[in-house]
Amino acid sequence: MVDEEQYVRYREDSKLLAAIGEHVHAQVGRVTVRLPAAVAQAAVDAWERDETGDVDEETREQYELRGQAGDLALIGLEISERGRREGEEVVVDLHVSSAGAAFLGYVEAAGPAFRPRE
Repeated sequence: MVDEEQYVRYREDSKLLAAIGEHVHAQVGRVTVRLPAAVAQAAVDAWERDETGDVDEETREQYELRGQAGDLALIGLEISERGRREGEEVVVDLHVSSAGAAFLGYVEAAGPAFRPRE
């Protein structure tokens, strides 16, 4: 049996998280990141890929994967527009939402092995 009161609390938590996000948005714009050149180029390639065709009904996992692919492509766009090569790396100022999407992708891929850095 589902505890409906629990989901009422979660809905309120979601609103609070959004309120915190509003303050973060007002304070943080871009984050400078350094990427290996091959990783940066793969992101640019994802941006340049031509994804044509309609999206049929998707599972939750397919929907999330397509969203992550879209986040990667947007990072590729940012790299192609503002990235600069420095030796074997590419330096780019990513919008905090793009950096956050990449970080969440990393956390999800790491699974239980993820440990936050101090």
